[in-house]
Amino acid sequence: MITRDMTIADILSRYPQTIAVFREFGLSCQECQIADFEEIEHGAGVHHIDVEVLLRELNRAIGR
Repeated sequence: MITRDMTIADILSRYPQTIAVFREFGLSCQECQIADFEEIEHGAGVHHIDVEVLLRELNRAIGR
């Protein structure tokens, strides 16, 4: 399960199928240098994305 405190890089490495979800939200996280350190909650906030909606879609992509 993907949680709000996971780093973006960790999510992408564990669940590469989430790249498409990030792109749907207008995020190019796999190209971002901050992804190694940035938690999903912070990244969503910076980009004015509802973290709950993003988490729901990310978890749906991994079958959870």
